[in-house]
Amino acid sequence: MLNMYLTDENGKLKETETLSKGCWVNLVNPTEEEINQVVQQTNIPADFIKDPLDVDERSRIEKEDDDILIIVGLPVKVKDDVDSALYDTIPLGIIVTPFYFITVCLQDNPIIGKFIHRRVRGFYTYMKTRFTLQILYEVASYYLNYLKYIDRRSSLIERELHESMRNEELFELLSLEKTLVYFTTSLKANKIVMEKMTRQHFLKVYEDDMDLLDDVMIEVKQAIEMCEIHSNILSGMMDAYASVISNNVNSVMKFLTTVTIILSLPTVVSSFFGMNLHGLPWQSSPHGFWLAFLVSLILSSVTAIIFWKKRYF
Repeated sequence: MLNMYLTDENGKLKETETLSKGCWVNLVNPTEEEINQVVQQTNIPADFIKDPLDVDERSRIEKEDDDILIIVGLPVKVKDDVDSALYDTIPLGIIVTPFYFITVCLQDNPIIGKFIHRRVRGFYTYMKTRFTLQILYEVASYYLNYLKYIDRRSSLIERELHESMRNEELFELLSLEKTLVYFTTSLKANKIVMEKMTRQHFLKVYEDDMDLLDDVMIEVKQAIEMCEIHSNILSGMMDAYASVISNNVNSVMKFLTTVTIILSLPTVVSSFFGMNLHGLPWQSSPHGFWLAFLVSLILSSVTAIIFWKKRYF
């Protein structure tokens, strides 16, 4: 999909059909025809568009002549089945040229959607440095939002694990831990890209954008710290609750074994008195059944009291 946008004289974002100076070109999983069209009209290297479409592409920054390619990891929700991470990261390509601003991504995402639907203040397509920093800021903000959800979800799972003997909760924790690993790796790579971008002056940062640049770095560092904290907590929680589940199973097995022993005593007594042998006690007594029943009851009761005092159940 290929869309082009331009901020008009009144500061309003409008979609346009023609490529002009200061235009923003947004490519979402583009076809080969759309890629060739943009390459021919903007004279940028074709690899600048194709590289961000590789799901395994790592975050980096590259400059060729006056064209700059910035690739950062973007958090997205995973639509796969169980045992997968809740969120993953995909590359987002930002191409800055002297005349155009181009974004490339494999799928629609809410970050680019915020700019299309005019939900970002101070956004103009022709202010390319600010536009780049605003995208990076929104990316870091979405990481933080998803981390807050992961924190809430892990708290719910923790409550469920208190009395659980199933593995489903541990699998959910494993999915959250996978997500945090992906987030940490991607955020650290994004941080390196931004540090290199500012240190080597790939983009001309204006005085009005210095505060925004500082905010971006702060957001990224905070997201990295939160990822590492949550990852350590989840790792410890999984180890602790694996032991809890094992203890719960052991408690149930101990209870069932205790009940089995108590119920087996009447069986032993009745087996003795059920033998067809001469000389058994109370064999000829009219109260023999009730006497055997009383013996069984006493033995089971005494055993139950002993087990209860030893806290076996």
